Amino acid sequence: MEKADRELFSKARLLVVGDVMLDRYWFGDTHRISPEAPVPVLQVGKMDERLGGAANVARNVAALGAKTTILGIVGNDEPGQRVVELLKAGGVDSQLEIDAQVPTIVKLRVIARQQQLIRLDFEATPTENALAHKLERFEKLVGSADVVVLSDYGKGALGQVTHMIEQAKAQNKMILVDPKGEDYEKYRGATVLTPNRSELRQVVGQWNSEEDLTRRAQELRKSLAVQALLLTRSEEGMSLYTDAGVSHVKAQAREVFDVSGAGDTVIGTLAVALAAGWPLEKAMALANRAGGIVVGKLGTATVTSEELQ
Repeated sequence: MEKADRELFSKARLLVVGDVMLDRYWFGDTHRISPEAPVPVLQVGKMDERLGGAANVARNVAALGAKTTILGIVGNDEPGQRVVELLKAGGVDSQLEIDAQVPTIVKLRVIARQQQLIRLDFEATPTENALAHKLERFEKLVGSADVVVLSDYGKGALGQVTHMIEQAKAQNKMILVDPKGEDYEKYRGATVLTPNRSELRQVVGQWNSEEDLTRRAQELRKSLAVQALLLTRSEEGMSLYTDAGVSHVKAQAREVFDVSGAGDTVIGTLAVALAAGWPLEKAMALANRAGGIVVGKLGTATVTSEELQ
């Protein structure tokens, strides 16, 4: 990235919508087994909190200098307040709907000697009332965005994703979707889908060759009227499927420390680059570089424009 690119990034306006989470980490050490049950006893020495899910996408977008707004749902609780505080600290405009009947989604990871012992999830499906209010907010916010990012973790915040895509398309917005589940029909008409290998396999089945993968990916893309499908392939890099064919970018060789939130970094970087007017293949290469950097960091993390130089 050059100075001119950073200036373009700073002018980009992105709206991130999806499942907002708080990632909590308890770090410690263990030297003995509990007398109560055959499990290790962890002496907690450090605790950390980071934005997760769609909130992590927004944090990554803001870290690249873009003007960032997030729309999602949190509970009327302490984790929800922490999400708002962390978003503000990250330079993100928070437009969160508060649902007093459900808790904020929290993922608590317990880690000893750089190994995750257990993850505890706290979550519930948002109420219809909260979803309706969030949709009203979306209809007001979408007009001021250059690119809309829909971060679907399957927790319910994107229950009206089909309507959101229709609304954004009606205003000629570029729409990027990080998909979840087996039903991709709900993403019909989006600009770019960014599944990973396991997510795509759920939808198109197991492929037996590169040619077979290309055929299945292109058939899915065309059937959904999607302009591009970007497949993230971990150590195999990325593959971009469009009307022009397929192009690949190799993974950056580096030690993988933690893949948590890597997909958030990829779609966030891709979205900012596209909002700045970069062509898809160039944006993919930058997203691939960003993903390679973030897996070398602990937990959900961000990549700055300076790191991408």
